[in-house]
Amino acid sequence: QNSQVVNSKFIMLHRLSPAIQSISKSSSIYPTLSAARKFSQFGGVKLPPVKNEPMQDYAPGSTERELIKKACEKARSECPDIPCIINGKEIRTGDTVQQLMPSNKSQAICTYHKASPDVIKEAISSAMNAKEKYEAIPAEDRLAIFTKASWLLSKVYRYDLNAATMLGQGKTVWQAEIDAAAELIDFWRFGAKFIEEMYNDQNNKLLHDDGIWNRLEFRPLEGFCLAISPFNFTAIGGNLCATPAMLGNVGLWKPSSTSVLANYVTYKILEEAGLPPGVINFIPSSGKDVSEIALKNPNLAAVNFTGSTTVFRDIWKTIGTNIGNYKGYPRIVGETGGKNFHVVHPSADIETVVNATIRGSFEYQGQKCSATSRMYVAKSIWNEIKSRLIEETQKIKVGQPDEFDSFMTAVIDQASFNNIKDYIEYAKNDKSCSIIIGGGCDDSKGYFVDPTIIETTDPNTKTICEEIFGPVLTVMVYDDNNFDGVLELCDKSSDYALTGSIFAQDREAVAKATAKLRNTAGNFYVNDKSTGSVVAQQPFGGARASGTNDKAGFMSIYNRFCSIRSIKENMLPQRTWRYPSMEK
Repeated sequence: QNSQVVNSKFIMLHRLSPAIQSISKSSSIYPTLSAARKFSQFGGVKLPPVKNEPMQDYAPGSTERELIKKACEKARSECPDIPCIINGKEIRTGDTVQQLMPSNKSQAICTYHKASPDVIKEAISSAMNAKEKYEAIPAEDRLAIFTKASWLLSKVYRYDLNAATMLGQGKTVWQAEIDAAAELIDFWRFGAKFIEEMYNDQNNKLLHDDGIWNRLEFRPLEGFCLAISPFNFTAIGGNLCATPAMLGNVGLWKPSSTSVLANYVTYKILEEAGLPPGVINFIPSSGKDVSEIALKNPNLAAVNFTGSTTVFRDIWKTIGTNIGNYKGYPRIVGETGGKNFHVVHPSADIETVVNATIRGSFEYQGQKCSATSRMYVAKSIWNEIKSRLIEETQKIKVGQPDEFDSFMTAVIDQASFNNIKDYIEYAKNDKSCSIIIGGGCDDSKGYFVDPTIIETTDPNTKTICEEIFGPVLTVMVYDDNNFDGVLELCDKSSDYALTGSIFAQDREAVAKATAKLRNTAGNFYVNDKSTGSVVAQQPFGGARASGTNDKAGFMSIYNRFCSIRSIKENMLPQRTWRYPSMEK
C-alpha cells in the first residue's frame, strides 16, 4: 500500500510539474491543462499490461497471406509523392528523388521531396516552438499516443507497412513481419511501459529523512533531438524518432533514402495516433545538409543514430569540434556495424549449426547489422558441416520479395551490390580463399547476389575481418586442441563487438567461450544464431566500433533522453543556523 501511495503521489507530481506551472494563463493550452487538474490523481493511472506481439505465419490459405498479397499489389501499382512534414504540414520542395525497388530497379516505389537547407532550419524552429506545449502534456497522455500507434499498426496498418518494407527494402514476408510489424509494435508498446516504470521505480528507490520529501523529475532535454535511421529495419526508424518523443522531447527524423516509403507510412501512423504537429518533423534529406545545419545548431540536445561506423564517427567528430557552441553537451546514442561470429566447438550439434548459420548469414541477404559473417569451425566436424551447408544453401531461392517461397531477394542498391561484388572478387583472387558455394552477382534487373560461403586459411583475410553487409560468410577451420586460441583470435580479428554465438554441447566449452568473449559481443548467443533479438527479451547493442551499447528494447536507453532533476522539499521550519556540535 505504501508503494502504491508513493507511485500515485509521483504521478500527480508529474502532472503538476514546473513545466505546467510555468505556462502563462493566457496560453491557448492553459484552460485545457488547468481543467484536467481540478481533481486529485492519487488513484494513479497505468497503461495496460504488455507482451510481445505475436507474429503471423502467412501459411498457404491463411487470411494474412491474402491480405499481404493485396497490399503488395497495391504498393506495386502506386508510386506516392512523399513530402517533408514540418509542423504537421506537407512541404514539397520540388527536389525529388525516386526510391527504387531493389528487386526491380526499373520500378519506383515512391517519389520523395528532399528537404532543402531552409526546410531543415524550418524543421528545427518547428520543433523548438512545439517544445513547451508538448512537455506540458501529462505523461500518461503522451505515452498513450505511442500505445495507440502500436495498436493501429497491429490491427489496421500491418499489411500496408509490411508491403512497403517488402517491396521498398527487399524483404521477404517473414522478414517484414518480424521487423515492420512485430518489432516496431513492441518498441512502441514496451517503450511506453518502460517509461511508466522508470518514472515510478526510480522514485521508489529514494530515501526520505524526517520532514523531508525527495523526488525526481524526468525532464526532457533542453533543445531538439535528431534521429537518423537506416534502411535495413523499418522498426529502427520508428523507434529512433519515438524514443526521445516518449519522454517529452521534440526533434527531427532523417530517414534513409532507400526506406522513405516505409518510414513515411510509419510517420502517418504516429500522426493518426495523436502525435502533435512539430514534435517529430519528417525530413528526407542529404547527410551533408543535416550535418551542416542540424548537427551544428546550438540547440542540438541529442542524436539517436543507427547506420555505418564511418558516418557515426563523423557525427561524433562534428559534435566534438563544435562542443563549445551548444547549450549543453549533446547526448550521442548510436548503433553501427558488426562482424558477427559463430564459434563452433567439436561438441556442437551439427544440424543446429547448419540451420542457424544459414539463417544468420543469409536472411535479408546478410543486411542485418547482426548478420553472421564469420565462422570458426573445429576441424573434426568441418567436413560434415561443409557438406550440409552446401546442400542446404543450394536449396535457397533468391527471388522477388512477394514470392512466398523466396528466402532471399535483392540487396538494397547499386552501391551495396558493387561493394559486395568487390569482396567476392577479392576472395576469388586470394590464394588463401576458396568459394565453396555461391559467388554469383547479377544486377541486370535487380541487385541480386547469391548466398556465398568462403573458406579461408588466413585469419586476417579481408572477408573475415571487415564488414561486408551482404550474403557472404567466411569460414576458418581450427584444430580441435586450439579452442582457447580460436577464442582469442575471434576476439582480436575485428574492430566490432555487436553479436556472436558459441555452439557446443560441452558446458565447460560454453562457459569458457562466454568468459573469453565477454567484450567481443554486446549480444551473445548460446546454440543459436547471431541474429534475432526481441524487444524486452534480448536488449540490443554492442560496444567497440559497434556503438554506444545503450540497449534498444530495454529500459536503460530511456535515461539517455531525459535530464533528471532531484527535488528536495523541507516540510519543517528551520529555527537556527547553528549545529549541535557547536554548543559548549
